[in-house]
Amino acid sequence: MTIDTAHPLPAGPRRSIELDRDGALRLLGSVSFGRIVFTRHALPTVRPVNHVLDDGDIVIRTHEGAALTAHAGQADGQGVVVAYEADAIDPGTHLGWSVVVTGYARLVTDPEELARYRTLLIPWTPRTVDHAVRIRPELTTGVRLTADDGPDEGSSRLRP
Repeated sequence: MTIDTAHPLPAGPRRSIELDRDGALRLLGSVSFGRIVFTRHALPTVRPVNHVLDDGDIVIRTHEGAALTAHAGQADGQGVVVAYEADAIDPGTHLGWSVVVTGYARLVTDPEELARYRTLLIPWTPRTVDHAVRIRPELTTGVRLTADDGPDEGSSRLRP
């Protein structure tokens, strides 16, 4: 196995700044693409999806045969535990942000809500996507990666 060294790390120190819940959700709402992590056959599964942030909840669309649709549909009470991650990291500078939300996913069953999400979330492929899943965040973490312009209390330093 060879390591691709064609893209060296940018010069200069960087730092990591922890985001509060509101700041993390604000950044999550500024992008439409993320990755959902759920359990399939007792193993973690990751799927790229588009999303919309609706009143603090993450909503994605799924199809009838999707494993997540089945799990969320069978979940009782709070729903099924999932993680959701989105980011915007510049490939050249390695600066940007990343947000991870852990929470409970449930199928959206209200016909009016489903109709609204059908207009807000356009599928990437021509597949029929009739279901929506709402993720209610329980734990929200985020980090902003910035150029280090000098000492700042409370931040963690990253090495290039």
